[in-house]
Amino acid sequence: MQTYGVDVLEIADELTEAYVEVFTAPPWTHRDPVETRVAFRKRLDGDAHRDGFGAWIERSPDGRIAGFLTGWTTSSPFRTDRAYGAVLERLGPEQTEDLLAGAYEVDELGVTQAARGTGLGRRLLELAPKEHPRTWLLTWNQAHDTVAFYRHLGWQEPEVRGAEGDILVFLAPNDPGTA
Repeated sequence: MQTYGVDVLEIADELTEAYVEVFTAPPWTHRDPVETRVAFRKRLDGDAHRDGFGAWIERSPDGRIAGFLTGWTTSSPFRTDRAYGAVLERLGPEQTEDLLAGAYEVDELGVTQAARGTGLGRRLLELAPKEHPRTWLLTWNQAHDTVAFYRHLGWQEPEVRGAEGDILVFLAPNDPGTA
């Protein structure tokens, strides 16, 4: 397992290809590969410079990226772009600030088709909470296998205080907010 900070940009094209492979396969087949590639690459350029950014990457025996996890420290005030507005609606501003601001946000977690079933997703998802006691992530509620996987590993959803939506928020198993 390799760890990266801003130096992840040295392998950005390779990471982008792994991302596209993961996030244009089921249940994300509605995503256009070209648009997904362009959007992720652009986001990665900015995300790598975020406060607390980190990436863990595992390679297969042939040297290709088999899986990855990226994330950073969640800023305050809480963002409202991308899916973050839905998080605010789901948890409410006070709970969002209490549980998520200053915590480590797992932004992307992906395992390529060839590496699925090897325990790589579990290993990647266990890394961030080991280094950051307060860790969270969000996912699409239609990613049923992903949601089941998070629950199986003990990740927990905080109490919903606002509107239900298609975004689910999970806190790491030992996150203080799950007590």
